[in-house]
Amino acid sequence: MSVIGTDEIAIDEPEQYDWPALVGDLNRLLRLKTTPIGMKMFPTRAGMEAIPRIRRPKDIHTTDQIVAQAARLGWTVGITVEDLVGAQCSAVIGLSPRDDRWLSGKNMAGVWFETIEDSAAHQAAMDVVPFGQYEAMAVSPLTSGRLDPPDICLVYATPGQMIILINGLQWSGYRKFEWSVVGESSCADSWGRALKTGEPSLSIPCFAERRYGGVLDDELLMALPPKYIPRAIAGMERLAGNGLRYPIPQYGVQSDARAGLAVSYGG
Repeated sequence: MSVIGTDEIAIDEPEQYDWPALVGDLNRLLRLKTTPIGMKMFPTRAGMEAIPRIRRPKDIHTTDQIVAQAARLGWTVGITVEDLVGAQCSAVIGLSPRDDRWLSGKNMAGVWFETIEDSAAHQAAMDVVPFGQYEAMAVSPLTSGRLDPPDICLVYATPGQMIILINGLQWSGYRKFEWSVVGESSCADSWGRALKTGEPSLSIPCFAERRYGGVLDDELLMALPPKYIPRAIAGMERLAGNGLRYPIPQYGVQSDARAGLAVSYGG
């Protein structure tokens, strides 16, 4: 399984990925501070546990913490629903159902949202993987090659790095990206939506991702199927050849803009 959802624009899946080279290109073009990782869903626990050098949690965690163990510590970690603190985490990746209690948002009323109606509306708005297809999930640094290929890749980046990545995706076969923000539980905006739709999905990591998942204050998260990575790199290479690269040099807020604009935009 390489994509759970469907694409609006057909992009061929490579026969194989050279993950060290691809991550090297991402780091060269974007100067990333956080390790790009993969996430893969498994129909059976046994399939997940067969991954080489897989770690299994000894404690109960949030999904944010599991993702962080790969992105911040470089671990390969596999989980089942029993390893997660509750259904708010496990339902996003399809390991538990969106039952009446979950959909009610009862636990969030008066904490994150004013009324039970607001809480229920939030729960209904979340993008999640359908329940019943998978028993387990694993995350691992892309360079390990242990999830080859993963269902999605997770790239943490600053806003400046992220816009260059998006520009690279848009270089060829342009499309307008439209992303949603559910607020709290924004993992539904990133890995939930990308797993569900097979589309690149950008999110502003929420309070819980930053508190429990170690996401830095200046980081955004892009979740995207692996076949988009070579496409983004190729686009960023072409942009760099045109002088449009990261880091973006400051031109000066009081300088005459005409010379700079003539190079980047014509005129």
